[in-house]
Amino acid sequence: MDKLTRLEKSWVMYDWANSSYATIMLAAIFPVYFVSVLKGVGQDGDMWWGWATSAATFISAILAPVLGAIADYRGMKKKLFTAFLGLGLIFTLFNAVVNNWQLMLVGYCLSYIGFMSNSLFYDSFMTDVTTPERMDKVSAWGYGMGYIGGSTIPFIISIALIMFGKNLGIGSADAVKASLVLNVLWWGLFSIPFLKNVKQVYYTEAPSSMLVISTFRNILKTVGGILANKGIFLFMLSYFFYIDGVNTVINMATSYGATLGLDTTGMILALLVTQLVAFPCAILFGRISKKIGTINIILSAICVYFVICIMAFIMGFGIEEGFISVGEALGIFWILAVMVGTCQGGIQALSRSYFGKLVPPEKSNEYFGFYDIFGKFAAILGPAIYATVKALTGRSSFSILAIIILFLTGGIIMLAGRKKVYDTAR
Repeated sequence: MDKLTRLEKSWVMYDWANSSYATIMLAAIFPVYFVSVLKGVGQDGDMWWGWATSAATFISAILAPVLGAIADYRGMKKKLFTAFLGLGLIFTLFNAVVNNWQLMLVGYCLSYIGFMSNSLFYDSFMTDVTTPERMDKVSAWGYGMGYIGGSTIPFIISIALIMFGKNLGIGSADAVKASLVLNVLWWGLFSIPFLKNVKQVYYTEAPSSMLVISTFRNILKTVGGILANKGIFLFMLSYFFYIDGVNTVINMATSYGATLGLDTTGMILALLVTQLVAFPCAILFGRISKKIGTINIILSAICVYFVICIMAFIMGFGIEEGFISVGEALGIFWILAVMVGTCQGGIQALSRSYFGKLVPPEKSNEYFGFYDIFGKFAAILGPAIYATVKALTGRSSFSILAIIILFLTGGIIMLAGRKKVYDTAR
């Protein structure tokens, strides 16, 4: 059974849908615009972006295990998926119509909470649409289609609006707002196959009168199960650190570059290259995982990210000290963009699918809720480290260098515990 089934395709299509948010709102278009707006009012854009990202992630992390436990009950997973999809769409559109930077931060935080919480249910639906032996392939195709579709097509249109909009009388600010509207339309439209076809197959029963008590009772049981299963616990602990590093690189890349003075158009085009490289690499990671082992691929990707952080530090330090020009730094940024593209989709996809093999399918939401909370609390740490180091030193280069500790810690834990992780997988 080599071809994707109808259910698998519908699930994969949602990665195509929501990846536009990850590119336009998180990675490329909106962060650069936000930093430029704050420069105009004498504020430190990348510091505020780091704190806002940490705040939104903290709220999502607190919600994750409770939402995951509720979603495991019959009929709840799709309802919660749809509710947080709506939250993300509404507040992304909100940021297309406001001009005040404080309101932009509020809109960004709420849209990001919608996006992250919705992604929890999306990830957990993987156990409903496919089998354990196909999870690496299906998860990799999800990320791959996200990069080639949602992360590329709306991105190209947005770049065209920003670069050539002036010829049509469209200012740069209006071009950014138009890209947010495009993001909302893309995200909503391509969510339809998922909303129509994907159903909750695995669930637990609970009387409505006992919903709250049952939810917190199940949360405690799941915590006990995670702590008792060393394979799951060690994988999640390693994931906590290394995925935080990955997310911090994604979230802070353009604001880091903008603060250093890199050309906005050049950075955006470099990130387009990231998406194009990420598509075949994500699919390739899924294919070779059976040959050399999923954990070995994840460890290799961690090593590449370690090198990326060192190179990003050298680039930033060189600009700050004056021995690297902004033009030379942009060339380094392009190299880094390609390196990120080779690993980003693969490490995300294989982490998601491997965890799906570790957990019981009827409790997938609850376990993915804790998987999500580990990722979310980790995502608080990285931007907070970045913002704190920047506040203490005044140097963005030291901030990006500090992220290395996350990859180092995650890699050591994975190496030390990978035998137990392998033994736990279905």
